[in-house]
Amino acid sequence: MDSQTAGDEQAAAAEGLPLAGLRVVEFTHMVMGPTAGLILGDLGAEVFKVEPLKGDNTRRLNGTGAGFYATYNRNKKSLALDLKSPEGLEAARRLAASADVVTENFRPGGMDGLGLGYEDQSSRNPGLVYCSLKGFLPGPYEHRKALDEVVQMMGGLAYMTGPPGRPLRAGASINDVMGGMFAVIGILAALRERDRTGRGQYVQASLFENNAFLVGQHMAQYAITGKPAEPMPKRISAWAVYEVFDTADGEQLFVGIVSDTQWKLFCEAFGRDDLLADPSIETNPQRVLQRDRLVPIVASLFGRHTKVELSEICDRIGLPFAPITKPEELFDDHHLRESGGLVEIGLADGSRTTVPGIPLEMGGRRFHARSDPPVIGEHTRNALRTAGYSDTEIESLIAADIARAAQEQA
Repeated sequence: MDSQTAGDEQAAAAEGLPLAGLRVVEFTHMVMGPTAGLILGDLGAEVFKVEPLKGDNTRRLNGTGAGFYATYNRNKKSLALDLKSPEGLEAARRLAASADVVTENFRPGGMDGLGLGYEDQSSRNPGLVYCSLKGFLPGPYEHRKALDEVVQMMGGLAYMTGPPGRPLRAGASINDVMGGMFAVIGILAALRERDRTGRGQYVQASLFENNAFLVGQHMAQYAITGKPAEPMPKRISAWAVYEVFDTADGEQLFVGIVSDTQWKLFCEAFGRDDLLADPSIETNPQRVLQRDRLVPIVASLFGRHTKVELSEICDRIGLPFAPITKPEELFDDHHLRESGGLVEIGLADGSRTTVPGIPLEMGGRRFHARSDPPVIGEHTRNALRTAGYSDTEIESLIAADIARAAQEQA
């Protein structure tokens, strides 16, 4: 199957999806930028991923980065170009001129220096929505380099996550992923505005401001109470029972009792009418003040049951509960498997696996992988034809090492 046929099949597969017919060109790498393209692609947009001749660096990461490329690059087409060459730059400009949306997460000013910035592109394509995904929005910090860990440390999240004196990064790339989500929100809002005005605009999303948004509740807590928020391991919870409990079989289960109705259900289920009759713990605020007394009682009651038994009780009476699950155990999660929450993709070594789909349902539909994460240059010919190049011109660019095309499959 050649790249043109593959491109046609991908377009056909997107028919009827919310963003079918929308063309996106992304100049992104790592997690934040690719997340935005992933969401747009899953929703039906045609997403061209412009990457260096050697490919996106995340293709070669190991350790905690080994899953980046596979997770965030399905439903995309790979165009491999040498952007250091005038011919490669012109090819990128011509493709962007055909796009509805361009996304990038180069260093500040990097795209402008290549002639691929918003001003250059909007002059050729006035309807273009151009989204930059950066560490910081415009302001005193905008020149700084940022990572998810950097903004978690400087934005209060690491302080809140770890125990006192030991700031701890959250165990997932939450600012990168959520920053990509906010980028999509901005892009879709700009496209809606374009429907009215006929003009595109410049959209920016960032890691640091995203992180500040996440800890905003703790800022507001301080403004309201006058007391600084304590790190999560030391916090005064808003609820009296909101803990991880040990079970009789050596396992653990998180259980929350977050309303007076749930407290009544708990007392009745575990035969503790005495607690229910105690007027000093009738309401949740009262119980919070007596946590030191109540939590050991609850722990003793829960500790008489196995994890399965306690889960069944909590499920039956309607208490929030959760087993302590490792990421690799989610492959076999009954709900994810049965609800369509996992999508199948191919990996670079030819094997197949599943990863979480975007957490949306629209009109009863979930969104899945129409195409695997592409190999380097898998759609170079298709993308260059889209940009207006003839087959002869395309082969010349490939022969000159300005563009790279994957070996086409018969």
